[in-house]
Amino acid sequence: MATPHAESAGPRSSTALLTDQYELTMLEAAIADGTAHRSCSFELFARRLPDGRRFGVVAGMGRIPDALARFRFGEPELAIVSRFLDATTTEWLRDFRFSGDIDGYREGELYFPGSPILSVRGTFAECVLLETLMLSILNHDSAIASAAARMVVAADGRRLIEMGSRRAHEESAVACARAAYLAGFDATSNLEAVRTHGIPGAGTSAHAFTLLHTTEVASNEEAAFRAQVAALGVGTTLLIDTYDITQGIENAVAAAGTGLGGVRIDSGDLGVLARQVRNQLDGLGATGTRIVVSGDLDEYAIAALRAEPVDAYGVGTALVSGSGAPTAGMVYKLVEVDGVPVEKRSDHKYSLGGTKRAIRLSRPSGTIVEEVLYHANEPAPDTGDFEPRDLLIPMARGGKIVDDLPTLEDSRALLARNLVSLPWEGLKLSHGDPAIPTRYAGKG
Repeated sequence: MATPHAESAGPRSSTALLTDQYELTMLEAAIADGTAHRSCSFELFARRLPDGRRFGVVAGMGRIPDALARFRFGEPELAIVSRFLDATTTEWLRDFRFSGDIDGYREGELYFPGSPILSVRGTFAECVLLETLMLSILNHDSAIASAAARMVVAADGRRLIEMGSRRAHEESAVACARAAYLAGFDATSNLEAVRTHGIPGAGTSAHAFTLLHTTEVASNEEAAFRAQVAALGVGTTLLIDTYDITQGIENAVAAAGTGLGGVRIDSGDLGVLARQVRNQLDGLGATGTRIVVSGDLDEYAIAALRAEPVDAYGVGTALVSGSGAPTAGMVYKLVEVDGVPVEKRSDHKYSLGGTKRAIRLSRPSGTIVEEVLYHANEPAPDTGDFEPRDLLIPMARGGKIVDDLPTLEDSRALLARNLVSLPWEGLKLSHGDPAIPTRYAGKG
């Protein structure tokens, strides 16, 4: 009988096994034939944006330094890989430390088809080992942040709360909350994200607390509200749709008074209900009580509620699920070997060879107009009257993470500025072309 697998206690200390087996079997073959130490350059990019998207948001860069620092093969990791690797490769991994260079787009930067979001340079052996980990982080976080940014645009300045933990893997839920905050969400319900990333927390109660106050005789919604107010203060938000919403408003104001902080609606026709609730609250004198809505909201539902008296949105499923946040579709490709450009030429999967740099051009007004790529060994192209901005910044040199990388708050502020810089059509939620074109200006 097989021994049950024991769950590890606490966070894993190594990220080395967050990878695909074929990365290591390629390494073994490269060590055996002598090509493992050839100088190589890999780039991470998206060939296209998800259907209907006009821009993408770079997210996850802030998580890469820690993941890279913990990419180590200790005895537990070596015990796994030695099952299928030869002794030479296993011993090589024992001493592995990434010693190459990494450049990347700033977190909070926008990206478009072909944008070289990450450039990793070193030996083939050390660069290929990072493929799966880099793609896992950047594909996941960028997908969430791109979806969240569209919701931020749709909300038009109203408060957004990320509350998708129950619809995501327990570890990815933390990354989801971080990516949403980066994109402009105001708070999260996930306490690990509060602890790990310093994101403001939010949350009060669910229907279960109201139902708890049911007696043998009848439900007692007002008693539930009074208990919540006694514990959390009149500034709390009361969930009013467990039973009848009209009576729920009556009970809420009776329990908290006209200074009640907020009420939340989690079901029904949210637009119609928000108007009814606003009128009833105002009639009872609770003119400052905020209305929070939740329940399968996405950017389209949020946009549809823009004209309604809604003060805040709680978003979960559509933010963290594949339907609301489709994969960013990023790939990690070898583009240069010993200084010679190499490129993949498969149908629909073409990749442009050579290590590249990228600049983004803006009008004097600040509106971006184009992204231009050029070979790293060539001078930057002439930009005419447009103002250029370099997009790639150093992240690691000689295997060491550079100092003063952007913080999460820096990245959040950068994205807010970037969204304002998009052409107006780039903010549309309808299907269309990328907001700006990407052009290769290299000579090679």
